[in-house]
Amino acid sequence: MPDSPYELPAQYGDTPAPAPSQPYDESFDPEAPAVVLRGIDEPDPEPEPEPPVAAEVAPAATTPPPTTAPDGRPLTRRQIREQQERERDQVKTKQRPPRSKKRTWITIGVIVVVLALVIPVAVSYISYIRKPSSDSLSVRSVEWVRDNGGNGVVNTVERWWYTNNPPPTGGKPDQIRVQGTVKENPKATTPVTLPQIQTLTPPAARVPTPAPDVQQNEGVWQPVGRPVGGHPAVYTTYVRPDAVHTSYYTGLMWLDTKLLKANYVVGLEQPGGNGPNPWGSKIPPEVQPNAIAAFNSGFKIDSSNGGAYLDGVTMAPLQDGAASLVIDQDGIPNIGVWGRDFQMGPNIKAVRQNLAPLIDNGQLNPALRENDTTDFGATLGNNVYVWRSGVGVTADGALIYAGGPSLSVLALARTLQAAGAVRAMELDINTDWVSAFTFVPSDPANPSSPTVGVKLHPGMTHGPDQYLNPNSRDFFAFTGQPRAVAPTTTTTTPKKK
Repeated sequence: MPDSPYELPAQYGDTPAPAPSQPYDESFDPEAPAVVLRGIDEPDPEPEPEPPVAAEVAPAATTPPPTTAPDGRPLTRRQIREQQERERDQVKTKQRPPRSKKRTWITIGVIVVVLALVIPVAVSYISYIRKPSSDSLSVRSVEWVRDNGGNGVVNTVERWWYTNNPPPTGGKPDQIRVQGTVKENPKATTPVTLPQIQTLTPPAARVPTPAPDVQQNEGVWQPVGRPVGGHPAVYTTYVRPDAVHTSYYTGLMWLDTKLLKANYVVGLEQPGGNGPNPWGSKIPPEVQPNAIAAFNSGFKIDSSNGGAYLDGVTMAPLQDGAASLVIDQDGIPNIGVWGRDFQMGPNIKAVRQNLAPLIDNGQLNPALRENDTTDFGATLGNNVYVWRSGVGVTADGALIYAGGPSLSVLALARTLQAAGAVRAMELDINTDWVSAFTFVPSDPANPSSPTVGVKLHPGMTHGPDQYLNPNSRDFFAFTGQPRAVAPTTTTTTPKKK
């Protein structure tokens, strides 16, 4: 048993030495409370420094931000943060090099040069597209680019597009539609006291198709549009252009030149010159109730290798040997070769020329080639199969218009020939310039209702009011003008008694 009850057992080891005494803390205030509560006006603890932003430039010196205001009051956390942001902005401003006067004047000069180039271009473009026209904004924009030195750019874009998007081969077209038709009045109901109306024999033979099969209504002529003197003046039908592109068809329009008057309407821009423009580049409202049909004219004059003439004014010089659509003073149209079939004289009212003939004396022009993209017009992207149009005259004097997509110039000529044309010429080509309409009252039950156009081919881009509004290019319009048959007189000699 140990000597003292307060001694530790030996297994706990020796007794540790007492800890040395701590020095007296003179700053200790025995009167201060053990716990201090922070007041709302006391400063927050100094915030941890924010990580530097990668895009910012660190200050050269790392001076700690002040924690008190000039009046000695401690700053809040928000005030310290705002102070740091101000200091960083000051550092950025000091590091920016001062802009020299030379650099300022160079910048001003560049701006002036750019404005000097852009403003005239913008004024020219805006003035062009604000002209009255039935063409779409995209069409007018492309035409403006072409007319202002950008023809090569447009051709490059078009060549790329049509090279990568050729027309498909094979297949069948949509069902050939039949427009609303008119019926010829029975001759028995015509009073014998009225003069007899001159008419041409309506087309009856079915137009042959080059496709290996024949679709319903393909090549079958149907009377359409307003009647003239009680008789149909226009017939239409549709045929495939060739034996390869069989999902497309070409629209054909037959016009009775005995019942119709042909009118050459100049456009706002084509054929150019200072020629007469009595109709204001459109079918005027007072003429619309008598409008029967209309179709596009030829190329721009500078690409047509021909000229234009109307009412005694030559708007572009007429060329001998050029294919010509000629209208006489009675409004009767014809097609032939200028200088051979026609000469200028008082009976000529209008002439529009375009390239060389497609058909002459019933025969195809030997210069026609399937893959032509130059001699008979530059096509979009130098593509062979594009929208084309042409017009021909039959042996008895009727006009036949043809227009449609995926047509080579040779296919166009063959289509006109198959429809009965003995002389024919190409008109305009490419998507936006091939258009043809017949005209009818908007309300079939009310003949005096406003006139509307009916597209010959549903794929034509312009709306039904195209030729009822001002056009940039010239066109041909046909109005009703029935002609009476001249009475025949016989002389009888009294018999001798």
